[in-house]
Amino acid sequence: MRCINCQERSVIDLRRHNSSFCKPHFLSYFDSQVEKAIRRKRMMGPDDRVLVAVSGGKDSLVLWDLLSRLGYDVTGLHIHLGIGEYSESSHEKTANFAKQRGLELVVVDLAETYGMGIPELSVNTGRVACSGCGLSKRYVMNREAVEREFDVLATGHNLDDEAATLFGNVLRWQTGYLARQSPVLEASPSAGPALVKKVKPLYTLTERETAAYALLSGIDYESEECPNALGATSIRYKEVLAALELESPGTKHNFLLQFIERVQPKLETVDTDDHELRECDQCGQATTAEVCSFCRMWDRARDNVAEGRSPHPARRRRRRKPIEINPST
Repeated sequence: MRCINCQERSVIDLRRHNSSFCKPHFLSYFDSQVEKAIRRKRMMGPDDRVLVAVSGGKDSLVLWDLLSRLGYDVTGLHIHLGIGEYSESSHEKTANFAKQRGLELVVVDLAETYGMGIPELSVNTGRVACSGCGLSKRYVMNREAVEREFDVLATGHNLDDEAATLFGNVLRWQTGYLARQSPVLEASPSAGPALVKKVKPLYTLTERETAAYALLSGIDYESEECPNALGATSIRYKEVLAALELESPGTKHNFLLQFIERVQPKLETVDTDDHELRECDQCGQATTAEVCSFCRMWDRARDNVAEGRSPHPARRRRRRKPIEINPST
């Protein structure tokens, strides 16, 4: 196939756009999509200090690289989760990336800072590892952004991630989550300085496109999936949407962007949460209770360790077979 812009040999075809690109024009297309998203949604300004959550995977490293080249004042934040070789490799990829480009990197090691990594947290709370991991990452990201006085927290969530989240929220009609699912989450005025603005500049680009960008740009990233993600519901949702996308290119794009442009703004006007945000009595971060869920979870884990209790272990997720959709049925 030939590049739609210059007729040179293409390196990638984008069926949802009915187009193909050579290397230079694909990289240009990718950059322009991110710039448009930032500008259209007013994600950040030239004077904003931006903290980029960096896992060591393709999406976050691509985002960090791109924002730095666009001239934004960016700092990386890596959370070491303590998940064996996976976390060690992810940290190494992130640190090497920052060193090679002369970028500032902040590292928070859960085991050093809070006393245990995600595997131990799961054992000592009886929660599925992904549950405690997600809560811990959200807490640490916001806390670091607030305490270090950043204006914006940027994450590498892509189109596939956001479409899968939307699919799950629609299946359960989680109206509160739906109202807040947006590529931009402004800091709540009622929370004062305890919440920072969160943005997702890659929300219009697919996982495949981000992987291609990383490969063509020579970005060395952690390619292995987290071992705890095996059988995760979000992956199941991605499989369903991928099957639909195969038969009808553009399905994920239309599903997500039509929701964001036409439905989500209407949900923002609906009172979906009767609880006002306040400061956690223990850590001072935003919460709807006297003590935030992060502090309660970690307190429980430490108490169980101190008293020698063994909570009922969380059930391991079973590996599911990929979903197949037969268009003839």
